Amino acid sequence: QVQLVESGGGLVQPGGSLRLSCVASGNIFSIYAWGWYRQAPGKQREKVAAIISNFRTEYADFVKDRFTISRDNADNTVYLDMHNLKPEDTAVYYCHGEGGAPTWYAYWGQGTQVTVPS
Repeated sequence: QVQLVESGGGLVQPGGSLRLSCVASGNIFSIYAWGWYRQAPGKQREKVAAIISNFRTEYADFVKDRFTISRDNADNTVYLDMHNLKPEDTAVYYCHGEGGAPTWYAYWGQGTQVTVPS
């Protein structure tokens, strides 16, 4: 089992920045990929960014050059640094981890709200 706890969300003006944190505990050595997803009201959950095997990163086109995902192995924390925030970035942001063998598991945090007013 892996537990994920997000923090760092809030209200920020357009053009502002936020740092989201996700503290992981439990059997984190089983995790192959860490990621951040978001879900806006009335929309499906979408992938924002991922860090795979501790070094390869992926980003959705709508956040490239604005968001950065990183991981601090010493603190078992995954970060999402968000800059130049836009109203369309308003959503609940979820931390995600997946991995394991022979059974593949996926884990989710409880989410943290990010609001960028228009």
